[in-house]
Amino acid sequence: MKEVIAVVRMNMMNRTKAALTDAGIDAFFAHEAQGRGLGFVNRKLLEGAEEGYEEAASLLGEKGKLYPKRMVTVVVEDDEVEDVVEAIVTINKTGKPGDGKIFVLPMADAVRVRTGETGAASIG
Repeated sequence: MKEVIAVVRMNMMNRTKAALTDAGIDAFFAHEAQGRGLGFVNRKLLEGAEEGYEEAASLLGEKGKLYPKRMVTVVVEDDEVEDVVEAIVTINKTGKPGDGKIFVLPMADAVRVRTGETGAASIG
């Protein structure tokens, strides 16, 4: 099993849900999140602001802020990972900064609380 975590734009969430459903994935989690990519901030200014220099903080302006995002988490069998990733990329790719990120992690086990089922039976 694998855990697929995708960070996407807020305005792409409905399309992402539809793309996952079309790919045969009906069960997933969605969380509100905030973040930014490396391209959105000048590291020197950020370091200065963190050290308490007001000038650096004022120069950061909008570039230092966190942007609202959605984080989607899906647990699937190994053979479904490629389909999930492809569905998310296809619907979210605009070619502009901020399109998002996808992380794929190994999942040791899962347990369905209601029945006690474990492994693949618990996510299917």
